[in-house]
Amino acid sequence: QVQLVESGGGLVQAGGSLRLSCAARGLAFSHYVMSWFRQAPGKERTFVITIDRGGSTYYVDSVKGRFNISRDNAKNTVYLQMNSLKPEDTAIYYCGAKLDGRSTYNYWGQGTQVTVSS
Repeated sequence: QVQLVESGGGLVQAGGSLRLSCAARGLAFSHYVMSWFRQAPGKERTFVITIDRGGSTYYVDSVKGRFNISRDNAKNTVYLQMNSLKPEDTAIYYCGAKLDGRSTYNYWGQGTQVTVSS
């Protein structure tokens, strides 16, 4: 059974940092593109940042220079380092996994809450 388990969320003041982790179980992790999405209250889930099998990363402009994604294939884990956090970053953060070249995500985690206070 495939599981993606996020951790590391919490409450932080504006300007602070958090590091989220997403541990994958039951899948060939190195074969998957790993991404982070977020869903703010009352809004749809939106893409934040992704890392492909080769380690290339892509992100939305709103997190440029503040967020960084990395992966450790030996640990089947993807990380999201979030710096200079803003109140508008408040959301539930989800990790997703999809096979390279596909548009649909195969697996999702349960989400972890990030709250940034002003």
